[in-house]
Amino acid sequence: MPLTQAQKKICDSEARFRTAVCGRRRRFGKTHVALRELAKHAAKTNQEVMYVAPSYRMAKSIAWEKLKTKLKELRWVEQTNEAELTIRLKSGSKIYLKGAENIDALRGVGLDFLVLDEYQDLNPEVFTAVLRPTLSDRKGKMLAIGTPRGVGSFSHTMYSQALHTEGWEAFSFRTIDGGQVDESEIADARRDLDQRTFEQEYLASFLTFSGMVYYSFDRKECVRATQGLETTEIHAGMDFNYSPMSVAISVIKNNIIYFIDEISVNESNTEQICDELKRRYPASKITIYPDASGAQRKTSAGGKTDISILQNAGFRVNYRPANPAIRDRVNAVNSKLKSSKGHRSLFIDPRCKQIIKSLESMQYKPNSSIIDNNEHTHMSDAVGYLVNFLYPVQREYNHQQPTRWTFGKGVN
Repeated sequence: MPLTQAQKKICDSEARFRTAVCGRRRRFGKTHVALRELAKHAAKTNQEVMYVAPSYRMAKSIAWEKLKTKLKELRWVEQTNEAELTIRLKSGSKIYLKGAENIDALRGVGLDFLVLDEYQDLNPEVFTAVLRPTLSDRKGKMLAIGTPRGVGSFSHTMYSQALHTEGWEAFSFRTIDGGQVDESEIADARRDLDQRTFEQEYLASFLTFSGMVYYSFDRKECVRATQGLETTEIHAGMDFNYSPMSVAISVIKNNIIYFIDEISVNESNTEQICDELKRRYPASKITIYPDASGAQRKTSAGGKTDISILQNAGFRVNYRPANPAIRDRVNAVNSKLKSSKGHRSLFIDPRCKQIIKSLESMQYKPNSSIIDNNEHTHMSDAVGYLVNFLYPVQREYNHQQPTRWTFGKGVN
């Protein structure tokens, strides 16, 4: 199966887990790559190999006939089962084609190699709860290949994880990189389509379907390892939501904020969070920047306010009488993520997955400045309370001299 240079880069990778996002229109050749990798791994002796598409119908229409025909041409096939979409090879290996809508059919098989095709359309739990465990016993490998589906989607999450995780590798290619669409066709598409559609369909760009709240966040620029930072002093933003309680933990050096850790616990209370902070950082001086409503709110059974609990635990607590306007808090975070001069002074360690997810996924409702709250809101709120207290965006006011009314002589 011949490959283009772009396809070859994916296939030559030795990473155990590979994710690839490719331009959609007129095909990059994603299925060609997937079938080639299935055949390569099944050529070994006694391998268990599986191809999973979003549905059984897609698995059959996209891959079955092409795979079966190619393997028969190679004279590798010992037996095929049309009803179950399985192929047994002379090597003793088996290839299974499955649809993700039947989760029970995906369980129980130990796999040496797994392909997730059009993985942007899969329910994340299909991989995390069902298919990932099938790779453990046999130390199996995986290729997830598909097209972009926007920031915060499963494909974006997997692709982003691969950028910062050992044993993973991420690839992104435009439609033209696949070698099947010429430049004139790309130019025509650019002319005919709106910019957002063109970038997503042809350039394999992850785009939001409405405005990003934290538009200055860029995972490639803002996520970096923070090991080795001195933790003598810890600064933590805190949101008191009962489920989850959210704490964004940072070290500040030369006015640069490094988020090094996070706590996100469902069905918890402030006293439990205090205990967890002390357990993780027993020798640190800890300052908390909480939701100001904690001066009245109570998440414990003892009748104490959330902020009094923090103070009684020995933490320094900085908060204002009332929370800032949401817009001010968002502006403060965006300014630290990237100033108007292009300077970045807020970074997040890759292990702070909830902070990253929260900053990345927050959206404005279409045609409005109203934030579309979701389950990830609370961690970005925790970040915002800290950032806005320490580094609020200073508003400039045009101070005018007051007008003085005077009366001329002879005027009564």
